[in-house]
Amino acid sequence: MIILKTSQEIEKMRVSGRLVAEVLQELKEAVQAGVTTEELDRFAESRIIAKKAIPAFKGYRGYPKSLCVSINEEVVHGIPSRQRRLKEGDIVSLDLGVKVEGYYGDAAITLPVGGISQGARRLMEVTERALYMGIEQAHEGGHLSDISHAIQSYVESFGFSVVRAFVGHGIGTSLHEDPQVPNFGSPGRGPKLREGMVLAIEPMVNVGGYEVEIQEDNWTVLTADRSLSAHFEHTIAITRKGVEILTAH
Repeated sequence: MIILKTSQEIEKMRVSGRLVAEVLQELKEAVQAGVTTEELDRFAESRIIAKKAIPAFKGYRGYPKSLCVSINEEVVHGIPSRQRRLKEGDIVSLDLGVKVEGYYGDAAITLPVGGISQGARRLMEVTERALYMGIEQAHEGGHLSDISHAIQSYVESFGFSVVRAFVGHGIGTSLHEDPQVPNFGSPGRGPKLREGMVLAIEPMVNVGGYEVEIQEDNWTVLTADRSLSAHFEHTIAITRKGVEILTAH
């Protein structure tokens, strides 16, 4: 069941969205060669708690950390570790969620670690632009799959592929609500988009094929062919005035 949000609820989600955006912005400064993924997680958690908010991911279905940190061929859900250090030339995806007064915000960015290859930079640029192409389709009267189709067609025009095993989602008083928001599909299908819908749109894009594998830790998702992957995400609301990005910085 899709839960439409009132304007008062969307205002609460603006608060959680702003905090996600602030912490991700601060994490950009922390991402550099030599930093451990555990240090990034501790930093994010401390900033969330300092704002009297709750890390949304910690303990969610048993996930042990507050931040997902996925490097290079890791697509999503990489678990921070004291042993894992960022290296020059890596790309790293940071996925963060918070809960403030019962309402969630969720966003992700992919960042370069120092100088990166031209191919890696192009992947990041295409993935981020695909996110905004999808957001542009999130208007009342359209269909959910209009978002999906816009993302897929843009990504594939560059020869990249969109992950199919993981998708975006509704969000509100639960981290994951209906509807699912795939990054692929034909336009004009699925639920009609309506005022009050709040969605987490999150293209995950691979240089190679779209197939993925889950590591033995039961969380970390890798590209099956070990090609590079990037991930960008925003929480958006469909309002009377149009689409609003709640996690914009």
